[in-house]
Amino acid sequence: MNIAFTQETVPDDEEPTLAPLVAGAKNYITPQGYARLRFELLDLIDNERPKMVDAVYWAASNGDRSENGDYIYGKKRLREMDRRIRFLTKRLEIAEVSNPSVHHGSEQVFFGATVTYADDSGEQRIVTILGIDEADSALGQISWISPVARALLKSRVGEEVNLVTPQGVRLLEVLKVDYPAPDPDD
Repeated sequence: MNIAFTQETVPDDEEPTLAPLVAGAKNYITPQGYARLRFELLDLIDNERPKMVDAVYWAASNGDRSENGDYIYGKKRLREMDRRIRFLTKRLEIAEVSNPSVHHGSEQVFFGATVTYADDSGEQRIVTILGIDEADSALGQISWISPVARALLKSRVGEEVNLVTPQGVRLLEVLKVDYPAPDPDD
């Protein structure tokens, strides 16, 4: 077969893959994370997509579509929006909302905890364990299925846990566990 007919890039229409879940596991998310994803979905459906449809309609009315940059870009952007809408819809359908404030005052690590721990070199770190769709490592948030979170889950303040890494086993000591305060309106 001629190499000219092989596909080397991923097409624009391909679905994004869902972040991997542990086999048989649930897709936990905090109420705030669920609300953010839902807001993004509704904003795309109600605001962004209709504006882009109008822009594409205007661009299409300008004549030759094959050389019309506004039309070509608009159609591509619509495909991206539709892909994101499908992705968000699927993620929200399988999401299981878990409110971490029910553990407020607990010293055991569960989903939604902000954990201060020290590694075997004495370096302290603070991480918040969140869902895979809401965790942002730049903000010190980690997914509940990450190796660090899985090592910390169900441990208590003062306990030491083993974290298996490619460089070997590291020892982590749980120093502090915090949860958000319960909302008085609930």
